[in-house]
Amino acid sequence: MEERWRVKTPEHVTLNFQLAGLGSRGAAQIVDSILLGLLYSGMIAFLVFTENHLDFMLEGRGWVIAFVILVLFGIQWGYFFLFEWFSGGKTLGKMMLGLRVVKEDGGKATVLSILIRNLLRIIDMLPFYYLIGMLMVFFHPQHKRLGDLVGGTIVIHERKKERAKKKQTLVEKEIENRGLESTQQVVGDWERQNLTKKDWTLLKTYVHRYPTLKPAEKNTMTREVAEILLPKLGLDDGTKSEDELATRLYAAYIEIKEEWEFQL
Repeated sequence: MEERWRVKTPEHVTLNFQLAGLGSRGAAQIVDSILLGLLYSGMIAFLVFTENHLDFMLEGRGWVIAFVILVLFGIQWGYFFLFEWFSGGKTLGKMMLGLRVVKEDGGKATVLSILIRNLLRIIDMLPFYYLIGMLMVFFHPQHKRLGDLVGGTIVIHERKKERAKKKQTLVEKEIENRGLESTQQVVGDWERQNLTKKDWTLLKTYVHRYPTLKPAEKNTMTREVAEILLPKLGLDDGTKSEDELATRLYAAYIEIKEEWEFQL
């Protein structure tokens, strides 16, 4: 089964995401279920403690049972919806496992997509404890349950950031700010062969100087370098936006850096 999801951005940059499979999603669900179980236990204990003091409950047990069922459903559904909405696609279980819900295009999950995927949990949970959902995640190429299919979402592993190990360089910060991955697929094999040492030196110089320049200087340098290199890289489609041109140059740099540094 496919374990990675690739998204092509309007800037012709391919972003790679590692899909979360049944094992990691199941582990996150177990954590969430334990937390929900604690919430249920607390609520039931509260009802038992207060029942003797609420005469109207004793007189209408049918109403109380219906109320408890609604509350339990609200906790079950509200837990997942509210956490994924306010925590950027993560429940507590997903946080612990390093997972996140995102849109199929790699963007942040919308309120509507989160609402849909969680409303459909009631089907994914059938006939008992997410059997339908687990079967779909196991057999679907992108590990989707019904809620993901209808909501247009995927569950991915978040990228690990090693901030504590070393301070980021200006180039690394620029790459992170542009949302670029370390593994890109933007330059074809034929274009790679046509690049010269002089081209690589120009690209490397541009990438390292860009973060230190003033905005006007950035735009000027970007246009000049893009005019020389993007046609050779096969990334020239007439785009005039300096920011998009810079993103393409950085993406190309990431992809071919190891190859050229190894040769030199």
